[in-house]
Amino acid sequence: MASNKKAKSENDAMLKIQYYRSAIAAPRKHKMIVKSLGFKRLYQVVSRVDTPAVRGMVAQAPHLFKILNSSEK
Repeated sequence: MASNKKAKSENDAMLKIQYYRSAIAAPRKHKMIVKSLGFKRLYQVVSRVDTPAVRGMVAQAPHLFKILNSSEK
């Protein structure tokens, strides 16, 4: 069976995102964004593929996240 999903290539740009403000008093939508980006604890840094979807999630709650660097691999 053929898969239509795009395979992650080595040429995709990666984005390092840091969760640096608590979402305790944030709206439910912001808490769901934190969870969907894969954050478990405060000040955690995750690497995600630089896509419009990921950038859009960060843009929805810019007060909770920092983009540390945009590195290409």
